[in-house]
Amino acid sequence: MAASARSVLNRLIQRAARPKRSRKPSSSSSRTVIRRHLDSGDLPKTIAALSSSPAPFPTSLYARLLRLCSSKRSLVDVRRVESHLVAFNPSPSTFLLNRTIEAYAHCGSPTDARELFDEMPKRDGGTWNAMIVAYRCSDCPDEALALFSTMNGSGIHPKDVTLASVLGCCGDLLALLLARQIHCLVLKYGYFPNVILDTSVVDVYGKCFAMDDARKMFDSIIDPNDVSWNVIVRRYLEAGKAREALLMFFRMIRGGVKPLSFTVSNALIACSEALALKEGHQIHSTVIKAGFEGDNIVGSSLMEMYAKCGVVQDARQLFGQVPSKDVVSWTSMLSGYATCGRIDEAEKLFDEMPEKNVVSWNAMLAGYVRFFCLDEALDLFCRMRETIEIDLVTLGLVLNVCAGMSDLDRGKQVHGFSYRHNSGSNLFFSNALIDMYSKCGCLRNAEVCFRMVSRRDTVSWNSLISGYARYCRSEEALAAFSEMQFETTPNELTFSIALAACANIFMLEHGKQIHAYMVRNGFELDVIIRGTLVDMYSKCRLIEYAMRVFEEESFRDLILWNSMILGCAYNRRGERSLELFEEMRKEGIAADNVTFVGVLLACISEGYVDLGRRYFNLMSDEYGVIPRVEHYECIIELLGIHGFMVELEDFIQRMPFEPTIPMWTRIFDCCREHGNRSLGERAAKCINKSNPINPVQFEILERTELDTKKEAHHL
Repeated sequence: MAASARSVLNRLIQRAARPKRSRKPSSSSSRTVIRRHLDSGDLPKTIAALSSSPAPFPTSLYARLLRLCSSKRSLVDVRRVESHLVAFNPSPSTFLLNRTIEAYAHCGSPTDARELFDEMPKRDGGTWNAMIVAYRCSDCPDEALALFSTMNGSGIHPKDVTLASVLGCCGDLLALLLARQIHCLVLKYGYFPNVILDTSVVDVYGKCFAMDDARKMFDSIIDPNDVSWNVIVRRYLEAGKAREALLMFFRMIRGGVKPLSFTVSNALIACSEALALKEGHQIHSTVIKAGFEGDNIVGSSLMEMYAKCGVVQDARQLFGQVPSKDVVSWTSMLSGYATCGRIDEAEKLFDEMPEKNVVSWNAMLAGYVRFFCLDEALDLFCRMRETIEIDLVTLGLVLNVCAGMSDLDRGKQVHGFSYRHNSGSNLFFSNALIDMYSKCGCLRNAEVCFRMVSRRDTVSWNSLISGYARYCRSEEALAAFSEMQFETTPNELTFSIALAACANIFMLEHGKQIHAYMVRNGFELDVIIRGTLVDMYSKCRLIEYAMRVFEEESFRDLILWNSMILGCAYNRRGERSLELFEEMRKEGIAADNVTFVGVLLACISEGYVDLGRRYFNLMSDEYGVIPRVEHYECIIELLGIHGFMVELEDFIQRMPFEPTIPMWTRIFDCCREHGNRSLGERAAKCINKSNPINPVQFEILERTELDTKKEAHHL
């Protein structure tokens, strides 16, 4: 194995102490041979000719040879060139040593590059830049930033290329504070305006999700080029702001800048996420005008856009027009079918694919997961393990399956597999892991996984907060919601979970603050948020606020109607509940089982016994809703609390199942109140059968005790 840079220099020092033998100068023929091999790109013959010539060569030859080694990614040959350079040049030029550092970087050996850097007797700005770039290219951003700090502390003036590399490292590490400091250095050293550096600043702010700063910086660029536009479009897309990405794309087109193919692809992905079919058609026209029709990446993005926007036939037509379909084209069409729920067609296309990669398998798996075909997803995963090497996206999707099936044991197995293969640092996988543990009720494990994620995003926090809320730990959910705001920005889902937690523990003031925050900061109060607000205000006994939210001019779905009907019923506004039910019927919205719970509760609060019985019968006769346990409980309450004991006894006889213990307990109380001994004793017998340790005995209540119970029930 070739010696490292340090060992090469050590041998040279030892050689310098030995008596020197006279050498013949290298002949012009040796240089001619080397140039000929360089021109033909034959690296082995060039290195062989170099090794057989014990004489120095011109700087241009060494530089060309190092470039050839870099292009071939031949680390061994870079070491040989360096050995020849330092052996036959008493004082190798800093320029050539800098090029050697760059060659080591291209060949993926920052260790060799750093050893040479440390041994260099003289360094210039290019040396520092070459080493920083070497670390950046080798995915060592921490070392690059540490070296830049040493360089800056030594008073060495960084070049614009150095600052661009350092800004890229800040983006890799999401080091927003440090990026702002580097931005200040850019201004301090007078590099403004500089389109390359300015674009790098936009890029790092976008990667750190500081999109307001990124936009301000972009708007300050006097003449942004196609790369600058590509950066701002892509960063808006990655920040979940698809509409803004599209606005910037069309602004670029109006400005007469020809987009890169990647920019067009990102704009089409933004159309897919925003379901912006009209804008997608416009971008399709741009694709034709700009001559991108033959670009596979753009074509695949077009197919995916049409499929995700529901125009699957257009996507299929484009797919049929592709002359030479590659795996990307097949996968895009497959993903389109899977995303819009056409699973059968996705399966057929998947089976027809001549070649599949892990992305293709994951697209099919994601389709199964998205539409809750969980058994099929597990079968596909088993086939994947036998066919192809799975990745973290695969494992994350399998964790989603485990969460959907509440299969904690299988989820733990996936977690263990990822731990054994050192693959748990991916954010998508980490979020899926938190979500799986949260949905399976293993909140302790979810907390541990959450704390181990170094760069948490909104999805990470939402998974943990929803886990707390789902398992009635509302105080912890709200505490996590408050802590989240110091680290990232909540979204509509976060607010929905937090408002539900407020409703569960009747924290009205906290719920009001969340509502006000959303209004002040321009968040969209969609139908889901409005339903949660109605539920929160109703449970906190502020029904007027709930009505105000409900009556806003906007779309109202069944869930929102149900929330308002139930809210009025719980707040003893039964008449208003029944009015809302009739309004809902007139708007053509079909009631479900939850609606009828609210209607029956309204009848209970208003004492409408006959109307309640009529609605109960209409459930199955007119609406096709099969009565559930909660509906039978409502009728028992309705008949019992208002003293219709004969009708209650008849209703119990006609029930398709034996009353539950809570039902018998309510019947028992009503019989004591209204003096129905036979039914009351039957209820007592059933209660005592299920709980013989604490038996009850039927006794008709005295008048004073009866008044007390009525008052308590009213409260």
